Amino acid sequence: MSEIRIRKRHRLREKEVRAITEEIVPRLGVEIFGPGDTVDRAEGSDFDVVFVNGDVVALIQDGKAFLTVRGLLKYKPSKSFVTVDMGAVPYVSKGADVMTPGIVEADRNIREGDFVWIRDVKNRVPLAIGKALVSGEEMAKKQPGKAVKTVHFVGDKLWKYGED
Repeated sequence: MSEIRIRKRHRLREKEVRAITEEIVPRLGVEIFGPGDTVDRAEGSDFDVVFVNGDVVALIQDGKAFLTVRGLLKYKPSKSFVTVDMGAVPYVSKGADVMTPGIVEADRNIREGDFVWIRDVKNRVPLAIGKALVSGEEMAKKQPGKAVKTVHFVGDKLWKYGED
């Protein structure tokens, strides 16, 4: 797997940081930028990435910001989650999309097109993030089909970028 290419890294202005905050905080229920944090943004191949004090903690795709798996581990959000059964874990951990029958629980406020984070039912730790293909209500109905298109997962090139 090739490495992620980061280009045009630049420091964000306070106004730009506030815009990202206003998008992430209501969606995930956690503050990610503190006073004195250094916040940079850079272009990646599939999406832009946001660095906080040198660590990649968020990504921006199609104008929407969301935490990376490392960001989820650091800030521990309580919203926008999809919980999968342990049978789905090996597949999701390798980047597979989430199928509705494997979902045990989902935030009811999820709307189609929203970024969501995927966690396992046993440990409740983040495995991946993706875009919801159906609403949280639809996920609960367990109709056959895909529920989440995976964008980033543990072990992918963005995850490996954060390793030293």
